[in-house]
Amino acid sequence: MLMSHLDVRDSRLSRIVSDEPMAKRAGGFRFMEGPVWRGHDGVLIFSDIPGDRLYSFDPRSGAVEIFRSPSNKTNGNCLDREGRLLSCEHATSRLVRQEPDGRMTMLASHYGGLELNNPNDVVVDSSGRLYFTDPPYGRYAGEGALLGVGIPRAEQQPVRGVYRVDPQGGSIIRIVEDFEERNGLCLAENGAALFINDTARRHIRRFEVRQEGVSGGEVWALLEGDELGVPDGMKVDVEGNLFCTGPGGLHVFAPNGQILGVIHVPEVAGNFNWGDADRKTLYICATSSLFSCRTLVPGPAAAEALGSIGTGALLVILAAMLSLEIGRG
Repeated sequence: MLMSHLDVRDSRLSRIVSDEPMAKRAGGFRFMEGPVWRGHDGVLIFSDIPGDRLYSFDPRSGAVEIFRSPSNKTNGNCLDREGRLLSCEHATSRLVRQEPDGRMTMLASHYGGLELNNPNDVVVDSSGRLYFTDPPYGRYAGEGALLGVGIPRAEQQPVRGVYRVDPQGGSIIRIVEDFEERNGLCLAENGAALFINDTARRHIRRFEVRQEGVSGGEVWALLEGDELGVPDGMKVDVEGNLFCTGPGGLHVFAPNGQILGVIHVPEVAGNFNWGDADRKTLYICATSSLFSCRTLVPGPAAAEALGSIGTGALLVILAAMLSLEIGRG
């Protein structure tokens, strides 16, 4: 099933996102989130929060398989610098790491002696430190497509903050607390900037990353439109263009915050990530369906993967790249 998808508001979008039609790749889920591309085996891992499962999607065969069940209603996922999967669990209010042997390691569950609300989205910096948002969505039952995203219980934290964890020493600090509903976040500018969006206020804020936390926090962009969709998943490509879910689909901003256009998605988009060998396929988790479209600028995972997947997998990738070059010659 193919469909047109671009709303071009600035001609620069045409050199960032391909005008090839969007394709539906899989469906039948309840509410999808947290896509992460695992380069060493070429699959996309994603969450179905109310379905209480993580799935893997293989674009070569189109096969969808259960990756983890139950998932404790996992929302956001990412890979750490060693290629291990980090997950934000709604049901337990924990940030966890899956080890190579399948064991789960708890990285954060409390702050100031109180349970976290529930970790929602997580990113990793070049030194391995983790940044995550902590809204209360997993403490509500939800309704409609979101029915079952959480387990009803009272919030314990006095604020809905953003935290940083050092997985080596286990220390956790709250770096931001003046949000209404913080949600997605991403690092940019070689790790010097941290972008965080606020679902309720429909804007994106930019912070300077410091050793002791962050500074700044000015509103960087607004997510405007009358269609369904809110700020949620957010990432930057290798050129620093920022993509964020919002009304109608994915809003694309230049590095200076100027809106370039919208990638329209047939269902409400919750999150996305780049994948495939060239990291130019944008996989979009949109409520019950997985869609994809092509970009002309790759996502950052290509660079990050070489520093995060481990020696064995790196050798496999380098061998494959060499083989491709020989084949072209």
